[in-house]
Amino acid sequence: MRPARHSYYEATARRRLAGLLDEGSFREYCPPTMRLTSPHLPALGVPVAFDDGVAVGEGRVQGRPVLVAAQEGGFMGGAVGEVHGAKITGLLERALDVRPDGVVLLLDTGGVRLHEANAGLIAMGEIQRAVLAVRHAGVSVIAAIGGRNGCYGGMSMVARSCDRIVMSEEGRLSISGPEVIETVEGIEEFDSQDRALVWRTMGGKHRRLLGEADALVPDDIGAFRTAIAGFLDRPRPITLDALMAEQARLAARLERFAGCRDGVEVWERLGVAEPKRVPDLGIDAFNALLPSPAEAAE
Repeated sequence: MRPARHSYYEATARRRLAGLLDEGSFREYCPPTMRLTSPHLPALGVPVAFDDGVAVGEGRVQGRPVLVAAQEGGFMGGAVGEVHGAKITGLLERALDVRPDGVVLLLDTGGVRLHEANAGLIAMGEIQRAVLAVRHAGVSVIAAIGGRNGCYGGMSMVARSCDRIVMSEEGRLSISGPEVIETVEGIEEFDSQDRALVWRTMGGKHRRLLGEADALVPDDIGAFRTAIAGFLDRPRPITLDALMAEQARLAARLERFAGCRDGVEVWERLGVAEPKRVPDLGIDAFNALLPSPAEAAE
């Protein structure tokens, strides 16, 4: 009998944690019973959440110890505020003490919580610094992206600072969201209502072909679990040489794809056969295109 599939996209943060971690292994830090809520939202007449939109704690994945954070996209779009950010930063700092096999960040967020703009921006910087410190200590940091809100704003930079990124086709990753680009540059530059365009330029398939995502999995919590388990205790070097190599790769990519206005054009330059068919490919057929297109983007 095939195991039941549970949509990652549709799940809440806690349902994702339940499916990712070994049964009964999760121990939550700063649970909702502690009522650590945002100090800023009540002053604005905005409802609070007793976990401030993120669950953090420890558990096991296939028997291996991990620290985990799961953003709740249903609360303020998973946006990061002071308390929300402090919980993720504290989790990462704990990794320096306990040295788990990995830190897993289930990201589902539009970025900074505008209600707490300055506090949220500071929190974002603290998270990114903590991610780099954990990686420098040799602990793998893995981001998972496949929720309704995608991963935008400052948290997209956090994601790209991680050792690995696991995405589903439904996931999206970009520094600016579709609506932001349209507002700033106009609908002629980017039509945020063109959902196919959004996924061609920000979606999991596009990010995987560019080599930014390390695995593309079906919209299934179990598939995320399997991919994440494969990346535990596999840190990437975080050295000046590695940073310079990444900078050179990005500079070459910018030159190579200059003038492309759609993901299809990028895929064509990557050498993907019949690039217009990419959005219609199933996960197995899509992954059969790799690794050559991703290597071509190096």
